[in-house]
Amino acid sequence: MRHRPLLIIATALTTGTLALTACGSRDDKDTGTTGNPGGKTTTVAIGLDSPLTGDLSALGQGIKNSAHLAVTNANKTKEVPGVTFKFLPLDDQAQPTSGQQNATKLAGDKRVVGIVGPLNSSVAQSMQQVAQANNLALISPANTTPDLTQGKDWKQNNRKRQFTTYFRTATTDEVQGAFGGQYAYEQIKARKVYVIDDQKTYGVGLAAAFAAKFTAMGGTVVGTEHVNPEDRDFKAIVSKAKATTPDLVFYGGEYPAAAPLSQQLKDGGVTVPLMGGDGMYSADYITLNKKSAGDYATSVGKPVEQLDSAKKFIADYKAAGYKDRYEAYGGSTYDATWAIIQAVKTVVTENGGKLPDNPRTKIVEALNKVKFDGVTGPVSFDQYGDTTNTMITAYQVDGTQWKARHSAPYKKN
Repeated sequence: MRHRPLLIIATALTTGTLALTACGSRDDKDTGTTGNPGGKTTTVAIGLDSPLTGDLSALGQGIKNSAHLAVTNANKTKEVPGVTFKFLPLDDQAQPTSGQQNATKLAGDKRVVGIVGPLNSSVAQSMQQVAQANNLALISPANTTPDLTQGKDWKQNNRKRQFTTYFRTATTDEVQGAFGGQYAYEQIKARKVYVIDDQKTYGVGLAAAFAAKFTAMGGTVVGTEHVNPEDRDFKAIVSKAKATTPDLVFYGGEYPAAAPLSQQLKDGGVTVPLMGGDGMYSADYITLNKKSAGDYATSVGKPVEQLDSAKKFIADYKAAGYKDRYEAYGGSTYDATWAIIQAVKTVVTENGGKLPDNPRTKIVEALNKVKFDGVTGPVSFDQYGDTTNTMITAYQVDGTQWKARHSAPYKKN
């Protein structure tokens, strides 16, 4: 988890706030949209923040492509008459500082009515205040840390919404981690688990939620360890884990470190599966790990390949010719982008067919009430800005691909 100096945050907020003017470029000529008489349209922009380069670029590119597809389809079908959407993707390299800079840049662009992203919860922490100060919707398809929406006291059931402009189409680690802990105990039949996290916001939270549920069911955490996300040499941890004779090793973190960790564990004699969350659920995890067979990962939602609601998304994505896979967050990204588009549509409809000046606040208000059937199923948000869809899936590496083993909406006992 990374915290940036308050001075930097304050500067970013001030810059973003001063740069904000009326949203929407009026009367742009666009032959592709003819919602207004005379062919005049309003052009607005949807920004995107994700890691387009670096270790997590496989996930980031899938997020970018899926958001682009939603914008393309909205323009093609004239989803919002009189409005043309422009797509503005920015690269955060999975770094909080870059995410904050991107949020400030997008907030200062008068055309931007919402931002899709980011991938990382630690990056979201650096973007939320910028979005809030500029009344700009920020909706993530991948953030899972409960603190982002419900505050640090959520564990004491003292939940309070932190930012009215922040939403997400991914369920939280309270749900995902608990699902993983229950699955490990009931389905994998593990009784002793060695738990490792990468010290980032996402990894720490996921590992804690997993361990809490696993021990509540009767399991034992036989050891814990913390690594850096940049680490690739895990010999010392392998020795410690081996001495505890675990039935399973759990890793709270992402696939660039999880892959070598898994391989080194097995090379060192810890021949039990490695399990992780959606940060590990990537095709690149298998590519980077010659001994990934049998490993587990949970991920938010149900596999889009199994959803009738996702058939068009999959077909459209293939037809668009994107070179990168849509990966774990393709469906939830499309839905996040479409939620912004639907919010714009609501605001336009309620304003007599036109987008009002300074529409950002109204778009945020509309997002709280948005409801539609999306790629991943019904899309709507609760009082904290969290998705109401708590479906989680457990996957296992079978040969050269992830195979879904169990999907269910998670409900606290």
